[in-house]
Amino acid sequence: MIQPVTPDYAALEAAAVSIAPFAHVVVPHFIGPDDLHALAASLPDIRSGGSFPPQALTLSPLMAQLVRELEGPRLRNLIARKFALDLDTAPTMLTLRGRTRAKDGRIHRDSDSKRVTVLLYLNAADDAAWSRHEGCLRLLRNAHDLEDFAAEIPPVNGTLLVFPNGPDTWHGHRQYVGPRHTIQLNYMTNDARARNELRRHRLSALTKRLPWVA
Repeated sequence: MIQPVTPDYAALEAAAVSIAPFAHVVVPHFIGPDDLHALAASLPDIRSGGSFPPQALTLSPLMAQLVRELEGPRLRNLIARKFALDLDTAPTMLTLRGRTRAKDGRIHRDSDSKRVTVLLYLNAADDAAWSRHEGCLRLLRNAHDLEDFAAEIPPVNGTLLVFPNGPDTWHGHRQYVGPRHTIQLNYMTNDARARNELRRHRLSALTKRLPWVA
């Protein structure tokens, strides 16, 4: 019987919404140190870049439990209240990343079919790259200058980042190549574009079960 991971929902509920450069919430240690240590031994062995649906990976029971928890109603309801959104019928799309490539982190905003983006960082804080600001997500004031940022979030210590997607939700990070474990959860729209994206997501789960992914 595994000891389930218990996110710090109280910290999320208490966290203030920052408005610069766009509405977002950051919750350090949303996954506590003990749970993060347990997860470190349970991370899927992802040896290539890109995003992977859970179904494309062999997840430990602990990671599978965390994925189910994040897709559950408690997080959804807290985020809906935090940003005054109705997410009751929003489909979810969850992916995992294990490595960051040189081409990753370029300035972008998420697709219009993604109503809300949730990022959970599962990396230890002892990588010197983070202190050099490599791979640390920046919330940007514009679409062209990575150095013009209002907030920077190191991808460490079970930190949670949540923001509703919009036309100006530009973000990116300085180049980093190496292990960088992230869970991304999106609450989607209910239109045709979102259905197509979810369909591609399901297809990806079949095609990404490759020899270098365990």
